[in-house]
Amino acid sequence: MFYLQRFSASSERLRRVLWRRVERSARIHPDVDRAAAAAWIDAIVEKFERLGLLDDAKHAETKAGALFRRGDSRRAIAARLRADGVDRDTVDTALEALEEHAPDPDLAAAATLARRKRLGPYRSCAAARAEHRQRDMAALARKGFAPSVALAVLDAEDVAALEAQLAEDQA
Repeated sequence: MFYLQRFSASSERLRRVLWRRVERSARIHPDVDRAAAAAWIDAIVEKFERLGLLDDAKHAETKAGALFRRGDSRRAIAARLRADGVDRDTVDTALEALEEHAPDPDLAAAATLARRKRLGPYRSCAAARAEHRQRDMAALARKGFAPSVALAVLDAEDVAALEAQLAEDQA
C-alpha cells in the first residue's frame, strides 16, 4: 500500500517491486520460501485490482498524458508504458486518447519539447538556430520523433508560425 500511495503503478510493475523486496529478504534470510512469496504477491495484486487500487488502463492514460505534456513522442510513450508492463491493447487505447488533446499528438509534443529545450524557432537568434540545426534534429530524433515531425518544428519561421500551425491542426 505504501508504494501505491507514493507512485502510480501498473499491476506488473507492482509485481516487480514486491518481487525485488522478496529477493532482498531472501538474501538475508535463506529460509524464505520463494514459491509461497510468489503466491502472496499474486494474491496481493489480485486483491488490489479487485479493490480498484490498481488499474492498468487508468495508469496508462495518466502516464501517457503526463509524458505527452512533457514533450515525449507517441513512440517514446508506448515504450515507457510497455516497460511498465502494460499490455499492447491498453497502450494503444491510451495513445488514442492523446488525440483528444491534439489531432497530431507528435507535432504538438515536438513543439512542447522544442519550447522546453529552446530548440529551433525557440532559439534566441537566427544565427544560433542555423548553427545548431543538426543538434536540434538529433535531440528530437532521440526523443522518438519522426524526421518529418522534427523538420516541421525546426523549419517553422518563428514561434508564432509554429503556434499557428498547431492551432490550424486543432481546428
